[in-house]
Amino acid sequence: MLGSTHGTLTTDFRARVEACGETPRTAVHSSAAPSADDALPVDVSGRPLHADVPDLDRFFRPESVAVIGASDADGRPNTGITRQLIAWAERVGARIHPVHPTRATVFGLACHASVGALPEQVDLAVLLVSDPLPVIEELADTKVKFAVAFASGFAETGDAGAAAQERLAAAVERSGLRLLGPNTNLNAFEEFRDDLDGPAIALITQSGHQGRPVYTLQELGIRLSHWAPTGNEADLETSDFISYFAERPEVGAIACYVEGLKDGRSFLLAADRAARNGVPVVAVKVGRTETGARTAASHTGKLTGADTVVDAAMRQFGVIRVDGLDELQDTAALLARARRPRADGVVVYSISGGTGAHFSDLATEAGLILPTLSQAKQDELHQWIPPYLNVANPVDNGGHPVGDWRGRKIIDAILADPEVGVLICPITGPFPPMSDRLAQDLADAAEQTDKLICVIWGSPVGTEDAYRTTLLGSSRVATFRTFGNCITAVRAYLGHHRFTTGYRSPFDDAPRTPSPSYRKAQALMRPGQQLSEHAAKQLLRAYGIRVPREQLVTSAAAAVRAAGLVGYPVVMKASGPQLGHKTELGLVKIGLTSASQIRDAYRELTDIARYENVPLDGILVCQMVERGVEMVVGVTQDDLFGPTVTVGLGGVLVEVLHDAAVRVPPFGEDQARAMLMELRGHALLEGVRGAPPADVDALVEVILRIQRMALEFGGELSELDINPLMVLPRGQGAVALDALAICR
Repeated sequence: MLGSTHGTLTTDFRARVEACGETPRTAVHSSAAPSADDALPVDVSGRPLHADVPDLDRFFRPESVAVIGASDADGRPNTGITRQLIAWAERVGARIHPVHPTRATVFGLACHASVGALPEQVDLAVLLVSDPLPVIEELADTKVKFAVAFASGFAETGDAGAAAQERLAAAVERSGLRLLGPNTNLNAFEEFRDDLDGPAIALITQSGHQGRPVYTLQELGIRLSHWAPTGNEADLETSDFISYFAERPEVGAIACYVEGLKDGRSFLLAADRAARNGVPVVAVKVGRTETGARTAASHTGKLTGADTVVDAAMRQFGVIRVDGLDELQDTAALLARARRPRADGVVVYSISGGTGAHFSDLATEAGLILPTLSQAKQDELHQWIPPYLNVANPVDNGGHPVGDWRGRKIIDAILADPEVGVLICPITGPFPPMSDRLAQDLADAAEQTDKLICVIWGSPVGTEDAYRTTLLGSSRVATFRTFGNCITAVRAYLGHHRFTTGYRSPFDDAPRTPSPSYRKAQALMRPGQQLSEHAAKQLLRAYGIRVPREQLVTSAAAAVRAAGLVGYPVVMKASGPQLGHKTELGLVKIGLTSASQIRDAYRELTDIARYENVPLDGILVCQMVERGVEMVVGVTQDDLFGPTVTVGLGGVLVEVLHDAAVRVPPFGEDQARAMLMELRGHALLEGVRGAPPADVDALVEVILRIQRMALEFGGELSELDINPLMVLPRGQGAVALDALAICR
């Protein structure tokens, strides 16, 4: 469990706020983002380029609330809910209007017989009814802004429930109101502590119970500002709340528990808005495994999506994905409260050499930078630490110096190093009085530095005064209970600030109008068909992607003439609209060097095609390209995100190693290069065993041209596969040796 991670406001847009709790909402947009009243710009395929931010102020702080189905009868479920809503309305200063056809009063409040009898237009209607559809239709005439439907029995129950949810969503759209739910709960109306200050966590959960660990962070002094339990998301979805919270000046971080995304594009636009504003989004997204995905679908009735694409898309737009609820609370709390780092360097400081070495191994393996302290800094530390102990990083003080004045001197000296941005002190167990003095020195130092100090309190008891009072009582120390959670949170903290520093939205550079390449390529598309290799290569050629010299022939004599024009040696391949894996059928012949070999190959290829009953549009006679790194670049359609671009090791390796990276267009050159660095085999592009370095610049250019094609064709291009793309030595380009394209 994470202790108090109070820090001052970060230097992002939230830093301008002095009083968070009652500050009026001020929308903060980048220069490229439109205001909420502007028409949203769209890309070449008509998809929006900026998130439409719903004005949810009147949802979270309404002036008037109607409770449909209110009750004060003993033993009725609606009675407890009504009581909680009345208390919540009093806290937020809202007038509340019970609605019930047979009651004159509810808890002493005048009760109205129907929606039409309400004495005023209400901001929020809470529906305590089993079938919200008729009520939604009644509310349409009252101009209510928001409604909440608790009822279950919708998409989470199967096809019939999904159909009922579609009818509900359609009614909501016609009504003009915004709906939370169905299958939601009372979490939005929880009581939040108002005695806590500093940036807050805004919480979004599709399963209400899964947000409890984050909500209870208030007991450790971590402020929460909002909780949005989105349920089945018939209307309002996770993306809407991310976009809204990203504009709230009091929100320091957004914590999400996501079972299924309603719309991938909306999620990325919301994440992009958060990144523009420097607001970290931390998410648990279930569905990594087949079992998890199946469970999520049955619970929320949503498409979980291919997890590799979800994972890549989140990284691409700066969403920090964590695995567990403990990581969610620890990481969100740290990101909400800690100042912007002054440096990326992490120093591990402990009273045990074994503890320091263990933690350093884990931190280094996780990608944290543990710089070796300078000799001058080591000499300074050895003023207080015995000379036989290692102080290069990790810093081992041997124990005794923390018990007196030397302990604080050591901490201050480490923090003074300009390469150090984070000091982590793992205390594996209480060892009074040394651990008491160490905790106090760390807490005192944290108050006087702008660098992050983290402590791991490893005691399984957690009742010690040094932990409960000193560390959790600190407004600046980030306290963790496990090594793993500390490393996860610190890595996310440093990574988030690297990502958002100078962030430029990829949507800003997305094409708005079709390119000349698209207009040329469009004539080559065949709706509902797979293109032959020759036709697919023509598609690539239209986008400026290099293909081998080749000719399509329909006779042995023409093949011989073509080989002379292409230049020996050549490759001969069968070409037809139904051919996928030609090699397995024996429909590829390589290294042909004479006219007789050409004629024999032509007869053999056409004989095999006839035997296999494969229609051909001809035989390709191709230039043979041998020297290079085989890669695969392609486009597929993801059910959530639409077109996605994949790059990986090609040839036979693509099916053996599954070494690939994915991005969702639009993205720029930096992301294309990042894809290559994610590959386990990226060293092959740098040159191994005497091979020259590959032309990475040319490969990046192909990736960007393919993503342009994916954006412009949108759903028209069901699948595109260049395998192999031969990346030649540096300066020589890249050549698409084979291609497959399927039109939708």
